Amino acid sequence: MMNSKTYERITRQRAADLAAAILTKAGFSAAHVSVMAQNMLDAQAQECHSHGLYRLITCSDMAATGLVNLTAEPKLTDHAPAIVKADAQGGNSLLAFDTALDMLTGKASDSGIAALAINNCFHYSALWWEVEQLSKRGFVALAMTPTHPYVAPFGGKEPLFGTNPLAFSWPRPEGEPYTFDFATSAAARGEVEIRSRRGESLPAGWAIDKDGNPTTESERALSGALLPFGGHKGSAISTMIELMAGPLIGDMLSSQTSAPGMNSDKGILHGELVIVFDPKRFGISPDSAETLFRQITDQGARLPSQRRRAARLQSEKDGLLVSSELLADLNRMA
Repeated sequence: MMNSKTYERITRQRAADLAAAILTKAGFSAAHVSVMAQNMLDAQAQECHSHGLYRLITCSDMAATGLVNLTAEPKLTDHAPAIVKADAQGGNSLLAFDTALDMLTGKASDSGIAALAINNCFHYSALWWEVEQLSKRGFVALAMTPTHPYVAPFGGKEPLFGTNPLAFSWPRPEGEPYTFDFATSAAARGEVEIRSRRGESLPAGWAIDKDGNPTTESERALSGALLPFGGHKGSAISTMIELMAGPLIGDMLSSQTSAPGMNSDKGILHGELVIVFDPKRFGISPDSAETLFRQITDQGARLPSQRRRAARLQSEKDGLLVSSELLADLNRMA
């Protein structure tokens, strides 16, 4: 339960006004502001605090580096019968994704499967938002992206991988899609940053310090490295994401990039890969899919994203839940 003295509820309109003011003040174009704010508001409404309004700080920091293109207009290429390429031109991945959406889904409808390679972008957002834009249109979707070198490989001591999120969404004939989105690190970097802001410790097994020693101190973790989830298994999945959304699409590995504040001369841009399936072209068996979901919940287990959706309903009724400390920071930034 959230402490009422630490969090407060604000209207979605107030949050939207804050997001628009901060992003516009940072120099982002109207097209960037529109899609970036929508993503943050949806994340905040579903209490994804590490990828909600907190990301206004991240994006403002990125804008201040001068290393991203705040007014970029993505360039689409019809690369192959089932491949769309979107050059973000140094801008945010969400605008490139949004720009490519119709071409991508058209190719998936024609071929049964299609891929979108987004290059030359910066990415900060939760991937579930993107794959759910596709499942709402009736497509099965998978998305992945490297980030920056924050995570040590299993058995290693130095940051090499990104947090490398993987997201999947399956449309359902009635109700919400089945969606998951998780970092392949033990936790999202944003979660560690938020705990650091609050002076909170981390669970054991999340991170190591700069000397490679286990740590539960969030500040030491930020200067050290996160660990992959599930040991060697998470490390292998993270490697796959590096390859699929890096070399495969002609873009960077996490180790070839740098986040703002890393004191590196490496660029901060990288890539993203989205793969889309048209269930109608594969001969989908929706009854079998629903049987599986029912078998899971009949055992008392919950499906991924159920907590997010419960939070969204609460937000629609009572307003968005925001940290009072963060809200004060955002009011100053606006």
